Parts: sequence; C-alpha cells; structure tokens
Amino acid sequence: MFVHTFFIALTVFLMGLLCLTSSSELIETLLGKKIALGLGLFWVIRLFAQFFIFPSKLWKGKQFETIIHISFSLLWFYFSSIFLIIAF
Repeated sequence: MFVHTFFIALTVFLMGLLCLTSSSELIETLLGKKIALGLGLFWVIRLFAQFFIFPSKLWKGKQFETIIHISFSLLWFYFSSIFLIIAF
C-alpha cells in the first residue's frame, strides 16, 4: 500500500510541477491541449469516484470528514473545469 500511495502522490506532484513550469505550453500548443484534456479527464474520473465509488459512510455524520469531502470535491471540480476549458 505504501508503494501504491507513493506513486499516486508522485503522479499528482508531477502534474502540478508540469502546470507550474510549462503553463504557456499547455495553453498554447496542440500537444499541451491534449495533455490538458488527459488531465481534465483524470480529475473528472477522480470526482466521479468521490461520489459513486467511495461509500458515504466514510464522511456522513462526521463534521471534519464532511468538510474535507466538500472541500476536495470542489477542488477536483475546479481542476476538471480548468483543464477541460484549456483543452477546448
């Protein structure tokens, strides 16, 4: 589980690094738009998983967990929207 979590964290870190160091290329080039589409789909799938794969009993009725659930859902919606806007 540790190795799996490490590679997920590494992937998300590298996505962020790509956005910080190559934002103009992502926005202005055809390859960048294709990468943005892929990143947008990644975050849409993650947002879908938040509501339809993970059980709501993990956060329902728990104040802190509900706040985190809502906050990250909004964050993933934002990421999805931005990347898909860039792609199209």
